[in-house]
Amino acid sequence: MKPTLLAILLVFTTLLSAQRELLQSGPMLGYAEMREILIWVQTTEAATVRIGYFPVAAGPENTRFTASIATLPATAFTAKLLADQVEPGIEYNYQLYINDQPIKLDYPTTFTTPPVWRWRNDPPEFSVAMGSCTYINDVPYDRPGKGYGSEYEIFTSIDAKQPNLMLWLGDNTYLREPDWYSRTGVFHRYTHTRSVPEMQPLLARTHNYATWDDHDFGPNNSDRTWVRKELTTEAFELFWGNLTFGTPDFGGITSMFRYNDVDFFLLDNRSFRSPNDLKHGEKTVLGKAQLEWLIESLVFSDASYKMVCIGGQVLNTHQGGETYARLAPLEREYLLKRIEEEGIKNVVFLTGDRHHTELSELTLRNGEKIYDITISSLTAGTGSERSEINKNRVDGTLTIQHNFGVLTFTGAFRERALKLEVFDKDGLLLWERDL
Repeated sequence: MKPTLLAILLVFTTLLSAQRELLQSGPMLGYAEMREILIWVQTTEAATVRIGYFPVAAGPENTRFTASIATLPATAFTAKLLADQVEPGIEYNYQLYINDQPIKLDYPTTFTTPPVWRWRNDPPEFSVAMGSCTYINDVPYDRPGKGYGSEYEIFTSIDAKQPNLMLWLGDNTYLREPDWYSRTGVFHRYTHTRSVPEMQPLLARTHNYATWDDHDFGPNNSDRTWVRKELTTEAFELFWGNLTFGTPDFGGITSMFRYNDVDFFLLDNRSFRSPNDLKHGEKTVLGKAQLEWLIESLVFSDASYKMVCIGGQVLNTHQGGETYARLAPLEREYLLKRIEEEGIKNVVFLTGDRHHTELSELTLRNGEKIYDITISSLTAGTGSERSEINKNRVDGTLTIQHNFGVLTFTGAFRERALKLEVFDKDGLLLWERDL
């Protein structure tokens, strides 16, 4: 007896549904280069994944495929797929396949490769969203009482702005007591946070880059003594799509990338820092090797702006919390002095951690201004007030509610302008400044 068309359709639909259930989180766009795009995905169990992609202008008949990768328990069922048959400045649609079956998603999956602009045109206008402190409630493992995380709709609001990049500025997940010491626990926490439904559209069409702070590195206020830092470093590398992780000279997760005419330095403020309560010996946040690497990299950079991304505040003068001024004042002083001595222009620190947002501004003795844009928190708890005194705070910028920032780079080459906008969880403008 021949199968009916309805029966065939039923079997096909069931097969597609089964493959869709194998998707844990993603796809997520990682780094964006002119000839290569990284796409990350996580499955619920062992499976084979690949990406098909084609130029929007050319149509699906011109689809190319990434290599297929088998997801495995040892790597938390994650995979990094390289779309390496792309051309600069082209918009592409892409499709996720699990076990050779296309996965239907309810949101756009597109990317655009950076264009070749130098010697031809002015650099393109582009925007960068940013935020820190993403706490996702997990009741069996949370403290009793009201959940510390809330208002996950903020990710929908970020996606609605359609930024080119998203910078995750630390505390991108919150490891809990049951997670800290085991591979199973760390992988569970990273997976749980990454699987939030509201986050998926943002991951799928915005290129995501990250650095970390204490809660995605280890316990609260953790430092270089953390016995499981190799494990959390591995997890960070598995779950993020940065261009590189660490340097050959000093390891960690330090990295940098260029997008159009702007350089972004992703610093590691945990792997090398001294304990906060150390009473004797040299106090450090970045460590000597990383600090010198940063200074020399800033000297080498010919970017319009040099965006230095670090989990904790740099310019806040408050002697409390985990501000640089409290933890390692001599190292902070040295960093600012070297920026001044080398005549490095257009340095902007992008920071998180503090569960409030503010803009800090400092004029160096040579007349150059540097800024510290702190954006926090995305979904983690916020206080009702902040009485601390930050002598470098720009009036009217202190924000104590869930929020995110958007940087927009515009203008002709060597005449670039930078605008900062801060939005609430619903995407409504709270304040803006031109830097």
